[in-house]
Amino acid sequence: MLSFILWLILLALCWPLALLALLLYPFVWIVLLPFRLIGMAVEGVLSFLKAVIMLPARVLGERR
Repeated sequence: MLSFILWLILLALCWPLALLALLLYPFVWIVLLPFRLIGMAVEGVLSFLKAVIMLPARVLGERR
């Protein structure tokens, strides 16, 4: 019986937070989108620099 009452209290306290999270999720996603795009661009630049630096080793053939 006590656990049922605790579940009811939890439901009464947390449903507004869950509803707020559902409503705010699209806005948070839109705000974070530029950072995700910047991260992809930086990753692309770093991959390009790595490819340029490793090019002589690939042309000469790696010897281990």
